[in-house]
Amino acid sequence: MLLGILTSLFSLMCFFLIFLIFLQKGKGSMGLGSMGGGTQMLFGGSGGQDLFQKATWVLVGIFLAGSLGLAIYKNKTINQLRSAKQTQSPF
Repeated sequence: MLLGILTSLFSLMCFFLIFLIFLQKGKGSMGLGSMGGGTQMLFGGSGGQDLFQKATWVLVGIFLAGSLGLAIYKNKTINQLRSAKQTQSPF
């Protein structure tokens, strides 16, 4: 139950990270953030890009920690199930 909830939250965070990366203005001005120049008017000349970059780095850190945490939790759960199965049946 807990693993399903954590996996769902992790997947939602991954989609938000993908959206945030697509929203940024690239070096070649091919990103979705370059449409209409709305980010420059909203956040200033270079402040918008810095804000999106910082948010992306924070989400990447959460992504790495979350993937490591889910892997450790899943491994611990599998090991507990194996040890319970071995002690349950004598055959």
